[in-house]
Amino acid sequence: MFFKEELSVFIEVEDCLTELKDKLSELGSLFDYENLVAQHEELEQQMTEPGFWDDSEEAQQLAQQKSALKNKIQSFADLAESLEELEVLLELGQEEEEPAVIAEIEAEVEGLEAKIEKLELKALLQGEYDQNNAILAINPGAGGIDSQDWAEMLFRMYKRWAEQNDYQLELLELMPGEEAGIKSATLQVNGPYAYGYLQSEKGVHRLVRISPYDSSSRRHTSFASVDVIPEIDEELEIDIDEKDLKTETFRASGAGGQHVNTTDSAVRITHQPTGIVVQCQSQRSQHKNRRKAMRILKSQLFDYLQEQQAEKLSEIRGEKKEIAWGSQIRSYIFHPYQLIKDHRTDLEVTKTEAVMDGDLEELIEAYLKKKVK
Repeated sequence: MFFKEELSVFIEVEDCLTELKDKLSELGSLFDYENLVAQHEELEQQMTEPGFWDDSEEAQQLAQQKSALKNKIQSFADLAESLEELEVLLELGQEEEEPAVIAEIEAEVEGLEAKIEKLELKALLQGEYDQNNAILAINPGAGGIDSQDWAEMLFRMYKRWAEQNDYQLELLELMPGEEAGIKSATLQVNGPYAYGYLQSEKGVHRLVRISPYDSSSRRHTSFASVDVIPEIDEELEIDIDEKDLKTETFRASGAGGQHVNTTDSAVRITHQPTGIVVQCQSQRSQHKNRRKAMRILKSQLFDYLQEQQAEKLSEIRGEKKEIAWGSQIRSYIFHPYQLIKDHRTDLEVTKTEAVMDGDLEELIEAYLKKKVK
């Protein structure tokens, strides 16, 4: 026979399961679950039609869309199934008056709560381009060699975040510093909602630490800017006049001076009317690098044109600021104490090592929640 406290815990767990079911149902409506299933079925049908793979690039994009839809649908299905299983387990525990079941159910409920919270976070990503791949560029600012080192630390942080979240990375451009760090780096992060999550990172990032490059071990402040834009569909019509382009080729090289290859395959394109410069060195073929650089340029120009429309300014990109004191979106303090503060959300975290190892979830979530308020 149950004691009063054990019965109370069962009632609490039962209420919690009901609450989670209601929350999942609300999320299903928000995501338009039935429409997701219909879209997935339509794409499945398209992929069985003759000639689907004739245009391999378009077919690949549709296949990625289908995969993203399948993952989203499966997330709902798995959560619904887990909730049903827990309800059955709860019933059995009550019927058999088995207190040992309580701990097992509570642990399962905590896991489900975390998964539904992740789904809730994804529900915040309803922007037109949130589902797109992301192009992320890092540039050091005021602070000399320390800032170049700081840019490389951010570069590593975003690579770790992407790897931990199963995103595919493509290094588009990397220019090492003469002594340490990097002068610039551009990454493409491929996968569902890459831009939606990483949009929180665009802006100036400030570091305060004891400089490893100062023989007197003094405290230095360094800055680096992070720019994030969505990769735009290649079919999007953006008028680019070849006469406006200045194209240069150079030998691709990696950090530390090692050569990616021994030919001038890397490509730099300058759009002279706007001053936008894009680079790509990810392929061994100059032709492929140019094609990729043109896709990046198209995304950059699209973003630039959107910025010219004041009413859409906040939809695509945040306000650009000087890479220096007073313009930072986030401060990373390593000395005299350990603290990371996001100045847009006022969130403060002390797990600096974890964040630099790619644990950005708390910071990203706080930004997205603030954005929709």
